[in-house]
Amino acid sequence: MDVTARIRAGRWAEKDKVAALIADALHPDPLAAWLVPEATRRRRILTEVAAIWVEHAMFYGDTYVTDDMSAAAVGFHRYRSIPPPANYRSRLTDAAGDHAERFEILDGLLSARRPTEPHYHLAFLAVAPASQRRGIGAAMLAHHRDRLDRVDLPSWTDTTGEFQNIYNRYGYTPREAIRLPEGPVITPMRRTRAPGPDSLDTISAVGGSQARNPGL
Repeated sequence: MDVTARIRAGRWAEKDKVAALIADALHPDPLAAWLVPEATRRRRILTEVAAIWVEHAMFYGDTYVTDDMSAAAVGFHRYRSIPPPANYRSRLTDAAGDHAERFEILDGLLSARRPTEPHYHLAFLAVAPASQRRGIGAAMLAHHRDRLDRVDLPSWTDTTGEFQNIYNRYGYTPREAIRLPEGPVITPMRRTRAPGPDSLDTISAVGGSQARNPGL
């Protein structure tokens, strides 16, 4: 790790910046292309859908960011069932237009796999492309691990591609993979306690749900 990241709770006024960061990190991933095949509209749609979920996390979860806004983690406290964002279907349609159906498909598939036991749902862990491979993702994931270990709370996330190996280093174990229709494979992962810190490159991942629920 060649930088020291100061991590703090995100603020309400920063929710749009966090959404844009998530979209930037997700944009190169095959999942983004599946969600929004139209490249010219992809970043805007990803940002607007992510904004719905970042706002929702302010009420039913938490958001952590680095001081320079180069990385963010967004998650939900699923101690019990939580409601969807207010007017979600209409807001999703406004944000994604004719691509809304793919976000709904993704949400349905991920939600069906999510555990019913109390857990923390790590929906997004994103690092700005220009800040990747500097150890910031490692710092964010270690911070997340330490918070959950203090309360001994399981964690759940959804990963794509190479990110499964990264989460393995922090105690996550894969569950049965989900293949999107004519799209990429997503691997749900569960964590109880991390085995300890390890080296990590950079993470820009999107997790399920409401999580991904933006499909993001």
